[in-house]
Amino acid sequence: MSKDQAPNVDAPSGLGRRKFINTAALASLAGVVACTDKSAPGASAPAAAPKAGADSGIDYSKYEVKPGELDTYYSFSSGGHSGEVRIYGLPSGRLFKRIPVFNMDCLVGWGITNESKKIIGTRPDGRPLYVTGDTHHVHQSYVDGTYDGKYMFVNDKIHGRLARVRMDTMECDKITELPNIQGFHGTFPDKRDPVDASINRTTRVFCGAEFAIPLPNDGKNMAASDKYHSLFTCVDSETMEVRYQVLIDGNCDLVATSYDGKLAATNQYNTENGAHYEDMMSAERDACLFFNVARVEAAVKAGKTRTFGSSKVPVVDGTKAANQDPKTAIVCYVPVSKNPHGVNASPDGKYFVCSGKLSPTATVIDLSLVLKWFDGEVKDARDAVVAEPEIGLGPLHTGFDNKGNAYTTLFLDSQIVKWNVEAAIKAFKGDKTAKVVLDKLDVQYQPGHGFTSMGETKEADGKFFLSDNKFSKDRFLPVGPLHPETAQLIDISGDKMKLVADHAVYSEPHDSIIVRRDLIKTRQVYNIDDFPNAVKDAKDCRVERKGNKVTVYLTSQAPTFGLREWTVKHGDEVTIILTNLDKVEDLTHGFAIPKYDINFLVNPQETKSVTFKADKPGVYWCYCTNFCHALHLEMRSRMFVEA
Repeated sequence: MSKDQAPNVDAPSGLGRRKFINTAALASLAGVVACTDKSAPGASAPAAAPKAGADSGIDYSKYEVKPGELDTYYSFSSGGHSGEVRIYGLPSGRLFKRIPVFNMDCLVGWGITNESKKIIGTRPDGRPLYVTGDTHHVHQSYVDGTYDGKYMFVNDKIHGRLARVRMDTMECDKITELPNIQGFHGTFPDKRDPVDASINRTTRVFCGAEFAIPLPNDGKNMAASDKYHSLFTCVDSETMEVRYQVLIDGNCDLVATSYDGKLAATNQYNTENGAHYEDMMSAERDACLFFNVARVEAAVKAGKTRTFGSSKVPVVDGTKAANQDPKTAIVCYVPVSKNPHGVNASPDGKYFVCSGKLSPTATVIDLSLVLKWFDGEVKDARDAVVAEPEIGLGPLHTGFDNKGNAYTTLFLDSQIVKWNVEAAIKAFKGDKTAKVVLDKLDVQYQPGHGFTSMGETKEADGKFFLSDNKFSKDRFLPVGPLHPETAQLIDISGDKMKLVADHAVYSEPHDSIIVRRDLIKTRQVYNIDDFPNAVKDAKDCRVERKGNKVTVYLTSQAPTFGLREWTVKHGDEVTIILTNLDKVEDLTHGFAIPKYDINFLVNPQETKSVTFKADKPGVYWCYCTNFCHALHLEMRSRMFVEA
């Protein structure tokens, strides 16, 4: 044990807590890690996480956000199998908002209002297509290599859907289901300049399918996993329609795009195309696939495509067999470290980094050499690899600062490692004096995803790294078997990393991005003219009947609804259209009907609607659920349902 590794007396058999957890993790790999170099930096069990308070020597007051002060950054995080997206402030770690996307949410009425049902999609009987979701990776739209504050995109791994969130309202406005894929994991927008800068748009969003399946997946050849394929998908960010797909060998994991718009990439951890876990890690190397965007789109335009099943989306052949000649190939398969998880772009636009989950190494790929491979100037795709430093056990995600340094999560070592990209390249060329690994910091425990402030843009600022850890044992007050997870904030502005805050987060966040607050411009009040069915004056409140279909036009303005009571008949199909006439920022009203499962919010100058069947005769008090006024409890209306 090194001098900075203090034993933990509370752990079983005298083992340190992290060593105890790592022992279980290593055992579960059943010898896989035994194939890696145990002498690699970070191979030994790390120490317990650093102590907080005076003993640490850190001035924590520097990171405090005092009452009345604003955070410096937004952190936009996936919500995992909650199906939502979350917004935190940094460095405070305060939770600002949960954006429902693929999940039902009775706070705002997502999945209840007609408007949200239209976005989610419904079955013929009006029920949502799906009531579950699994968000993993969130990314925002770009202009000239940095965030433009227009859109945010997030995937649904379970049902293969891509959602778009409007950043001016921070609400989901579009969901698209991708055809012929399963396990939609990675997604990334185009980073290049938009085609037309005047409309401030990102033109493409690239999506990777993790689970290979038979194509078409129609119940035939189900056991022949060697015939399974994955598809790499391009979605138009404005229309949210699928533009095209690329058929590939192996699977997709995560996705990255180059700053010049020429390349999109996905890493693969299952080049073997195995159906069982032991078959997915037999190869000593896996791959990072690079898609030549211009060539793919030229092939689509030329009609060199096919379709699968009932989908009309054009599919280009990107398999190895169809891409033997680099000068005509649309996909380049670059061998990388074993079972990588993640591919990340350096802010200078030169490199992509893949980390070998089952190798102690990270693979640095020079994008200029990938382009030269496509031109036939580089013969072997492996020659695009310019560094493969040993950085520790279980490397996963990598973030970057503005000084040429990379920060990678080490899942098995429960550490963050800081290493220099150019030094790694020099060492790869044989320079034994190059200092690659600059620092390591213990986190608690098993960091999955990690990201730097503005690190996914050319404006990476080198201020903070956030480590999302999968285990928070002993870090917070106990709350039962399901523990919170830990987002640990790390100051990376100096030579040594400093752990400065623990933020408890609800299970189970995956990826996040940290965005400067000045890049986000939101509306504070809606524009009533954006809603064609808005009731613009309380005098226009009314009940209209067409047969057994009844429409109730209603307004809310603290502390009253536009109709004191209204009457429908048993069996009527009722649609309520509610407009909030208040213009005061943050003066939101709710609308709930007992026993009818109706509950939703309307923000200032916003209109929403619900449709339901009046199947229970009687008197039903409709009330405001959002505290809005001194007479909030008195803000009610009555629905009479005649027998």
